[in-house]
Amino acid sequence: MPSVIILGRPNVGKSSLYNRLVHRKEAIVYDTPDSHVTRDIREGSAKLSDLRFKVFDSAGLETSEEGETVLARTTGLTATFLRTCHAALFLIDGRAGVSPLDKEAVMWFRKLNLNLPVVLVVNKAEKITGDHQIMANIAESYSLGLGDPVPVSAETGEGLADLFQRLQPILDAAKEKLVDEEEEEEKSLGGQKPLRLAIAGRTNVGKSTVINSLLRKERVLTGPEPGLTRDAITIDFEFNKKPVRLVDTAGWIQRSQLEEGPMALSAMLARRSLMTAHVVAIVLDAQEIAQSKMTLRNSEAALARWVTDEGRALIIVVNKMDVLKGQKNADLRKKLMEAVPKEIQLTLPQVLGVPIIFVSALKGRGRSTIMKLAFEAYDKWCTRVSTPRLNRWLHKVLARHPKRKDEKRAKPRYITQVKARPPTFVLFVAGFYSLEDHELRFISNAIREDFNMGGIPVRVIQRTKKELEGV
Repeated sequence: MPSVIILGRPNVGKSSLYNRLVHRKEAIVYDTPDSHVTRDIREGSAKLSDLRFKVFDSAGLETSEEGETVLARTTGLTATFLRTCHAALFLIDGRAGVSPLDKEAVMWFRKLNLNLPVVLVVNKAEKITGDHQIMANIAESYSLGLGDPVPVSAETGEGLADLFQRLQPILDAAKEKLVDEEEEEEKSLGGQKPLRLAIAGRTNVGKSTVINSLLRKERVLTGPEPGLTRDAITIDFEFNKKPVRLVDTAGWIQRSQLEEGPMALSAMLARRSLMTAHVVAIVLDAQEIAQSKMTLRNSEAALARWVTDEGRALIIVVNKMDVLKGQKNADLRKKLMEAVPKEIQLTLPQVLGVPIIFVSALKGRGRSTIMKLAFEAYDKWCTRVSTPRLNRWLHKVLARHPKRKDEKRAKPRYITQVKARPPTFVLFVAGFYSLEDHELRFISNAIREDFNMGGIPVRVIQRTKKELEGV
């Protein structure tokens, strides 16, 4: 999916435009002349008419105080992040006009020499007809040398149709480029698309050691220092003559825990890397589990839920089992291996049957099993079930599900799979009433169990007579 970053000095309305594009209130916005609230880079899924793209809300650009302020440090992060984007929206304030900082920010952008398409957006330009000051400010914006400006109001939505017209050809070209790159990648690998496997988890649980074990050589820096891997690292290799693309992400950090500076960018890039993966292996620390008697910390549970919400296949790798070696730890090791699956199923009911493997990456134990589970998870993720088979299954599963004596209750009649990766089904329901949430969960869990999709996010969308008739 193409990605667009919103640039500009502080308080020109970047977060307001971001919120408008993602159709929700996420970034904090204060309408005061000197305030600036966004300090890290926020990411969302944007919708502009029929355009779909990832949008990033950057911190305000402040280029003159290098290394002195949070904003100056974040400017450096924005420069790094720009290299991963396909287009930029450069915002100025239509009420205030072109400021010296706007000009300085444009010079900063040009020095990066990125060859990145830029659309100049004049924000806060609501009801411009008859407003001579705003019209004069729009005319002045040509002096920035970024082409024809697009006047908009992020607050009211005015001008978004014009923004769509400017962005559409840019993003269409970006989509074509992404498809070409994917085809080139497939061609270079002899027609086989690689399994994209992301290794994720908190800092210092041994993710890089797991990758080195899979590769059977030292490719990623490892050590006892927390957070040694700060960037997402991509490595191509073959396993049993099958191409694999491994991604070692920086330690997962919840949004509420994001630090300013490099860690904020690392967390954002980690999320982007995970979104390109087919299968995500979350690495846990066996020693920490044994000491804390808690399998998943809040951040790890949040990561697992995020992975499944994004529709990726999931496996769990419990690393550092060598720490529990020896006869004296035999009982502890046994209890841990029994308790971990139970606790994970309680914590993650939306992915019942998630595969779990206990390994020692440092000793090279479990390498083949990790890859075997990853390929199995990928195959499940790509599963397609024929419509006749699905409907035979539906009649059987409804027969064993207790019925309520209620004439108004929703009655499932027909089911079909509309896509894979992840498996997505449409369930047609007779009558004007919808199935309740627990009934939909029953259907999705039954699909997961009966069609061997453990650890795979299964999506069931219901369609009622009311929806089909457009009532």
